[in-house]
Amino acid sequence: MAAVLLAGCAALGGTQAAAPPAADGGAPTPVRVSIMPTTDLAPLHLAERNGWFAEEGLDVETVTVPSGQASIQSLIGGDVDIAYSSYGPFFVALDKGAADLRFVADASSLSPDSSVVVAMPGSGVGSVADLAGKRIAVTAAGSISDALVKSAMRESGVDFSGVQWVSIPFPDTPAALERGDVDAAFLTEPFVTLAERGVGAVVVVDTSTGPATGLPTAGYASLAGFSEQNPATVAAFRRVLQRAVDASADRDLVNPLLVEYSKVDAQTAAAATLLDFHAEPRADQLQRVPDLLLEFGVIGEPLDVAPLIAPVDG
Repeated sequence: MAAVLLAGCAALGGTQAAAPPAADGGAPTPVRVSIMPTTDLAPLHLAERNGWFAEEGLDVETVTVPSGQASIQSLIGGDVDIAYSSYGPFFVALDKGAADLRFVADASSLSPDSSVVVAMPGSGVGSVADLAGKRIAVTAAGSISDALVKSAMRESGVDFSGVQWVSIPFPDTPAALERGDVDAAFLTEPFVTLAERGVGAVVVVDTSTGPATGLPTAGYASLAGFSEQNPATVAAFRRVLQRAVDASADRDLVNPLLVEYSKVDAQTAAAATLLDFHAEPRADQLQRVPDLLLEFGVIGEPLDVAPLIAPVDG
């Protein structure tokens, strides 16, 4: 991926340029996007800073929400045009018939060491085999979090039927580990680095490898009606993100954005293992997510991903 060092560094010190007129001479196209303070939104923030959305005739406004579920509710309620979320809530909403969604762009996939199970030294949990029957913190039971842990345990021949899944938000997990409220915890970056540096947690198993290698983790979706009526807008949004993904190969551009938007200190931003950034939805890879969720009972019916990827115009 090409790094745009000089142009990017200059842009980081400024503000997003005003959106130019659309190609047909009309006003720029407004697009409201729900976001969260996560590391894999660095390309989107880089694109905002550089004015790349504006160059494509898009007037992008971001709206911060607390969770994937809240992001989808904002989309259903008409508060935003495009919602960012980890893929789990998208597929749960599709499975329940809560929304007719189309994936307009990808955001990220697992890279080695980007999602792991950690434990405290001396806790008695030193390997994946020790997780059987333990209390394991996850963001939510019946989600992609525990599905990844179950997948890693099964890959190692470890029975997960006796595990007690404890729902704890990522920011609260290091303290819960230190107090002994749980025996181990599933974490993603930057919370892995924060737990290692903050309470001395150690990695027990890397859930980003094995069957989960390269698994897509998050993306952007719209309601079907929006993508069908605005294929040129979807295409422009995806092009801008791809440009930003290419530039994000340079950590000197990304790390300041992690500090500003993901609310971590500079040392953590520099040390954190980033997810792999993407923009183009890949049906063959994305299909792995609902297949995994179905396998571990998070969703109840098979879902075919290919028809759910928004077609683009241009």
